[in-house]
Amino acid sequence: MDALKIEILNPKALQLIKQLQELNLIKISDEPKSKLQEYLKKMRKNAGRVPNLDEISKTVDEVRAERYAKN
Repeated sequence: MDALKIEILNPKALQLIKQLQELNLIKISDEPKSKLQEYLKKMRKNAGRVPNLDEISKTVDEVRAERYAKN
């Protein structure tokens, strides 16, 4: 069995694909996200809350400032 990633540009193509699925010629399934996205999802599941982008940026800036201050 081969798996392909297809980007649908025309809505008529989606209709054709759904018809192929109804004929049991193909199976449509959601493609998993990238490995990074899957890892983050797994790690965030155990976290109490998910930090927003501003909090992440602030933490990164603090770590960088501390790292470069030592040099």
